[in-house]
Amino acid sequence: MNALASFHPAVRAWFDRRFDAPTDAQLAGWRAIDEGRDTLVAAPTGSGKTLTAFLWSIDSLLKRGLAGDLPSGIDVVYVSPLKALSSDIQRNLEAPLAEIRDIARELGCEPPEIRAALRTGDTTQAARAAIVRHAPHILITTPESLYLMLTAERTRALLRNVRTVIVDELHALMRDKRGSHLALSLARLDALCEQRPVRIGLSATVHPIEEAARFLTGAAADTRGRVSYTSENDSPRPCAIVNVGHRRDLDLRIEVPGTDLQAVAAAEQWGEIYDRIAELIAEHRTTLVFVNTRRMAERVAHNLAERIGEEHVAAHHGSLSKDRRLRVEQRLKAGEMRAIVATASLELGIDVGTVDLVVQIGSPRAITTFLQRIGRSGHALGLTSRGRLFATSRDELVECAALMRAVRAGRLDRVEPPVAPLDILAQQIVAECATREWDEGELFDLVRTATPYAALSRADFDDVIEMLSEGPAQSLGRGRVYLHRDRIAGVIRGRRSARITALTCGGAIPEVADYRVVLDPDETFIGTVNEDWAIESMAGDVFLLGSHSWQIRRVESARGIMRVVDAQGRPPTVPFWLGEAPGRTWELSEEVSRLRRDIAARLGDDHDVVGWTAEEAMLDRPGATQLVEYIAAEM
Repeated sequence: MNALASFHPAVRAWFDRRFDAPTDAQLAGWRAIDEGRDTLVAAPTGSGKTLTAFLWSIDSLLKRGLAGDLPSGIDVVYVSPLKALSSDIQRNLEAPLAEIRDIARELGCEPPEIRAALRTGDTTQAARAAIVRHAPHILITTPESLYLMLTAERTRALLRNVRTVIVDELHALMRDKRGSHLALSLARLDALCEQRPVRIGLSATVHPIEEAARFLTGAAADTRGRVSYTSENDSPRPCAIVNVGHRRDLDLRIEVPGTDLQAVAAAEQWGEIYDRIAELIAEHRTTLVFVNTRRMAERVAHNLAERIGEEHVAAHHGSLSKDRRLRVEQRLKAGEMRAIVATASLELGIDVGTVDLVVQIGSPRAITTFLQRIGRSGHALGLTSRGRLFATSRDELVECAALMRAVRAGRLDRVEPPVAPLDILAQQIVAECATREWDEGELFDLVRTATPYAALSRADFDDVIEMLSEGPAQSLGRGRVYLHRDRIAGVIRGRRSARITALTCGGAIPEVADYRVVLDPDETFIGTVNEDWAIESMAGDVFLLGSHSWQIRRVESARGIMRVVDAQGRPPTVPFWLGEAPGRTWELSEEVSRLRRDIAARLGDDHDVVGWTAEEAMLDRPGATQLVEYIAAEM
């Protein structure tokens, strides 16, 4: 049976003109989604996961529109963890929608206008107002913006008829409190809608996949408090898992400087690393260079610019303004740049055109993160992902080698979502009670449908309600009380301050006291720097931000603003940002220990230990020699 047989002829014709054939992920995904089931699609990057979810939704909207049943409000909600990724998806939706509309007219149909809109923290006030006045059919948003829309009165009404929720990069959300926050928002959306929306999850690298499916679908508790993972309390509907795997054709190698590595890389060795990366950039059309911190991104971009030209390379990270990030992405996509040095800001699939090579400087400290970043190269079906991993110290060489072994063996980091974080629960309770009155027992049942809170005890729930209705401590008074609690009727509702507090203090991303960097005299926003670094700086200092040198005019501590002018290329220093380096995962730590044991066990035998290590860890012989000698010296 043709996988596209159930689609409208205009949608089928569009797909046939653009693609040779559906991918395995699309074939299995469309079957599961068409059955009305919650579906998790786990497949390698470039396998068409996003199109799997979107094309089915577009087809459904087109058919309903031609039948005169197109909804007036939001029908599909797409949630992604990055604001930039949301913007990228919107751009990639507009072209298919327009092309399908044209094909429908060729076939003699008058297609409906299917609208898509973006709502993130970067969305302007005018664009937000436009969403309220003329609701889109497809809303592209982030977990935080979805929470705000569920809490604000006017936007909440737009979500009542949502039928489909698409959660992209599920593994990146479920591993921390942002995922717990989103899970409660989805539970609130279920309670708001007349019919529970179907959930579609997308992920490239996730382990264990069953845990991801449970996270996506949610949990339901029966009257005796027993928990089962279902989509509805009375009608179990387990999640359909479409698992195409995470492995692709990979061309990987560890790069080691010509001189022996030490405890830390010397300036001469960094010079060798920069020279080698410049050679790799020259051999390829477009290259992504990943680093672990924003400070390193600025430093590497600056040194590469000295070798290949400032116009060919730029830094990309979360402390740059939206406009500067977007400009860098568009220039790379247009072929105007050879390389971008990025942190996790480009890790999750933002479309920057065809990338030939990914370079990772230093261990990314996680197997899954490395695979995600390497997958940015050859980001299409049938292409090979090419990656080079640069070790900068002896210990890092061991870790990089262990990482390569894990990739060869197909092992992944285990994603372990937080269990019932009560701070997230408190803010979601305040937000939901600000919108309507709730019976305490019914609210407790609702909360437990979110997988991270499936095992939440009633005692912990009551403690949170008590704190929100009586205040955190008697000594602080009742100024921080957000709920009215009727203990006799068992009913709670928000106080006057509840909604504004929920709207201004929501989310799971910790606030940082960064200073805004503003260009004088035109007030152009450039980015942000760490508060500690800004306070230590003085007028006249020159620093890097966005691969460009700026000179400080003055620091306005009262307003948190640093005013700068163009430094005209004068030698800069590099700012620092605190608390951004990642920790090593437990699974990668196990891989490091296993590699050390395996090499140690072969020392003194007749085996070619260096040759074995070179093959196992994708190292050249000199690099493998350094690794073996380092392990031997520790014994």
